Amino acid sequence: MGSLSSCTSSPSHGETLTLIPGLPFDISSLILILIPYCHHSRLRATCKSWNSFFSSKSLLSRRRAQLPNSSLSHLLCIFPQDPSLSAPYLFDPRHLAWYPLPPMPCNPHVYGLSNFVSVSIGHHLYVIGGSLFDTRSFPIDRPSPSSSIFRLDISTSSWDILSPMLSPRGSFACSAIPNSKQILVAGGGSRHAMFGAAGSRMSSVEMYDVEKDEWIALDGLPRFRAGCVGFLVGSGEGREFWVMGGYGESRTISGVFPVDEYYKDGVVLELKNGGKWREIGDMWEEGERARLGYVVIVDGEEGQVPDVFMLDGTEIFRYDISWNRWRKVTSVPRKATPGSSFGFVALDGELHVMSTSVDSVEIQKFQRHKKTGTLFVQIYHPKRRTWRFMTTKPPLQCSLNFKSAVMCTMRL
Repeated sequence: MGSLSSCTSSPSHGETLTLIPGLPFDISSLILILIPYCHHSRLRATCKSWNSFFSSKSLLSRRRAQLPNSSLSHLLCIFPQDPSLSAPYLFDPRHLAWYPLPPMPCNPHVYGLSNFVSVSIGHHLYVIGGSLFDTRSFPIDRPSPSSSIFRLDISTSSWDILSPMLSPRGSFACSAIPNSKQILVAGGGSRHAMFGAAGSRMSSVEMYDVEKDEWIALDGLPRFRAGCVGFLVGSGEGREFWVMGGYGESRTISGVFPVDEYYKDGVVLELKNGGKWREIGDMWEEGERARLGYVVIVDGEEGQVPDVFMLDGTEIFRYDISWNRWRKVTSVPRKATPGSSFGFVALDGELHVMSTSVDSVEIQKFQRHKKTGTLFVQIYHPKRRTWRFMTTKPPLQCSLNFKSAVMCTMRL
C-alpha cells in the first residue's frame, strides 16, 4: 500500500484541518478512506471537516490509488426505469447500504428509455444507447434506437453528454476494455414494447475512446444480431471480444404474429490489428433450450479466462469455452413466484440472484409484514458451491421489475 505520507495528501484548504482529534491528518484521512463508499453521504453531517473531506472531488481517485482492488466497495448500480425520470441507485450488498445517484439529463422530446446498456470505468458510469419514444417522430407509438451516451462522474454527481455512437442501437452487446479506457458495442436495434419481433436488427460494431471522446467503426458482425451479450477473454494483444446469443431473423405464426428466431451460436473478434470475426458454432443441441438466459461474468486473474455463468429459468449454467457448451452447476433454492422474474449479477466473485417476490412461506410472511417492497438476494459461491441469503428494503420510488431494469457493477 505504500507509506502513509506517500498515499495521502495534506488538506488543500489549510493545514489546521482536524479530522480525528489527536491524530495527524495523513493517518486520520487513511482511516476515513477505508469507510465503505455508500456511507459517505451520511457521514458528511458529522462536522465541517468531515463534510469537506467526504465532498472532495479527489476522494474516489485517492481511494482507488491507496487501496487494493479487493478493499474497494464492489457495488451494484440499478436503473429501475428511464434514468432521466427515475434516479438510479448504488447498492452495497456487503453492508446493505443504498446510495442515490442523480437522474440523467432530461430531454423534453423523448421518453421511455429502455434496452440501454450501462458500464463503469473507474468512478465514471456510462449510459449508452437504448430504445426510446420521440414526440417528433412518426408513428409516435414506435420506439426509435438512440445513439446517445451519457457519463456520470460519481465524485461530482454530475452528468456529461458525450459524442454519440455512429449508429443508434438498443439491446446490444457491450464491454469495457480493462485498463484501456475503451468501450466496445456490437449489434442491436430497437423494438416495440408489445410486438417485440417487429423491431430492427443491425450488425455494426464500434469502439469508443474515452480520452478522445470519439467512436470508430470496426469490422461488422457476420450477420444481424440484437439482444446479444458481450464479454472479453484474454489480456493484452491476445484479448478477444466474444458476442453470443441474441436474435436475428423473425418469422410469423399463422402469417400474423411475429416471433424472433434466436441464435444458438456465438462469434469472436480478435482485437489486435483491428481483427476479423470468427464463428464458434452452436452452444447447445436442438431442444436443450430456446434462447440464451441472463449472462454474467466473474473475472479471473490477469490473463486467465473469465468464468461465464447463465441463469436460465431457475438453473445456473457455466460456459465451457474449450467445448463451447453450457454445463449446469446448480439450481436456485427458492423459486420466483408466478409472474415475477430474477435479476442476475456477479459481485466479488459470487453470483447474486435477486427477486422482489420468492416462493417461500417464511419470506412471504416477512414481505406481508413490511408495507414496502423487499429485495431478496440468493448468493451462490461458485468455488465453495454454497448458497447464502439476505434481504434488504430498497429506497426506490417505483417497483423493481427485473425484466426491464438495467444493472451494472463498479468498484469505488
